[in-house]
Amino acid sequence: MVMLRYAVYRFFTMLLTLLVVSVLIFVIINLPPGDYLSNQIAELQASGQSAGVAKAEFLRTEYALDRPMWEQYLIWMGFWPGPHGFEGLIQGNYGWSFEFDRPVAEIVGDTLWLTVLVNLAAILFVYAVALPLGVLAAARSRTWIDYTSAFVGYLGLATPNFLLALILFYYGHQYFNLPIGGLMDPIYEGEPMSWDKMKSILLHLIVPTFVIGTSGASAMMQRLRANMLDELGKPYVETAIAKGMAPSRMLTKYPLRVAFNPFVADIGNLLPSMVSGSVLVSVVLGLQTIGPTLLTALKTQDQFLSAFILMFVALLTLIGTMISDILLVMLDPRIRYEGREA
Repeated sequence: MVMLRYAVYRFFTMLLTLLVVSVLIFVIINLPPGDYLSNQIAELQASGQSAGVAKAEFLRTEYALDRPMWEQYLIWMGFWPGPHGFEGLIQGNYGWSFEFDRPVAEIVGDTLWLTVLVNLAAILFVYAVALPLGVLAAARSRTWIDYTSAFVGYLGLATPNFLLALILFYYGHQYFNLPIGGLMDPIYEGEPMSWDKMKSILLHLIVPTFVIGTSGASAMMQRLRANMLDELGKPYVETAIAKGMAPSRMLTKYPLRVAFNPFVADIGNLLPSMVSGSVLVSVVLGLQTIGPTLLTALKTQDQFLSAFILMFVALLTLIGTMISDILLVMLDPRIRYEGREA
């Protein structure tokens, strides 16, 4: 019951934080002078295309861009009636992309779940690699195992993701016949999900998962090793060994449990960092994720499209943080609900 109350408390805290983030996103996007339609109107007027100017002015009125910024924000969120009543984010209307001349929902429809799929696969790769290598490096400190894992970790941190993507792009196809680019074969794009389509997606995920997850796995492995070495040097470890506890049992029961906390705490940061860090990789590998779309939207000042994608990334961050907070409370008895003393 206490855990349920804490989960509800964290959920409403997340909603409040998301509301504050939405204000910051909208304000920051509108800070640069001008917007997509203003720039387009200026270009059309310079070229004497009156029909295009009329259409741009119509869109400006249609999407309330001629109103004060505070009113634009409330209409965008769905808290204030716009030209067509209450029709904002909370009502499921993500806005219109002026760059692509399509609703935002159509542009991001397939890319959202593909983005989540790619980054979840990368996170699973990070944990699957970092956990055993970090523990093994700490347990075999100052041996060839430790030195080898450290070399691999530093190599993963030092190698740019886009360079690693290009290397695997070539050698993966040449020696292992891995597919080149994209997240599925072109024949499956726009088709309903099937077993063949799923196999194609899983095969295409191999290279992006390795490329996107390498630097994160390397950093987390080094951090876990350092935390484990710190715990292994504490008196309670020597006491457990002196009492005859098996080293493997002692390692997993005490030091690993304490050193595992940063692993859980990093859940909130991994997803958004993977999304933001994979933009260049997505461009290089031709992945159908939201990264390249966000890059285009920011360059062209397509405010509704860029704002929605940034809100999506913020939501991933807050959901990950909420999950990590709940898991930390479950794993570590020193942490108490709502700041109560231990």
